[in-house]
Amino acid sequence: MQVLHHPRVAWDTARLIVSAVPDDRLFDWLCAEFGALLGPEHAGSLQDTRRRLQPWARTTPEAAAVEAGRWRVRLEDLLRTRPEAAEPLRSLMVIASELHRNRAPHPA
Repeated sequence: MQVLHHPRVAWDTARLIVSAVPDDRLFDWLCAEFGALLGPEHAGSLQDTRRRLQPWARTTPEAAAVEAGRWRVRLEDLLRTRPEAAEPLRSLMVIASELHRNRAPHPA
């Protein structure tokens, strides 16, 4: 059995959330899955993140880092009270990471 490091799950998830913002299809899918796993209030918070970081082209690296930090703290707190959510959240992020990687433009 793999032991999950909850702060690592939170950090990886936070970074992926921010990096998925520009991809409407991936982000919408992530919102739906997040809502199903953690509740509709978390899906709503993802939409707030999208609004804060849109338009993506003008988002500074600092703004993206701040938003990822917000999510990291929020998710660490959540995993302290709901540790059983760590494995499903990690699994969701593995799938989302692969989708993100496959959809990202590749250099020629």
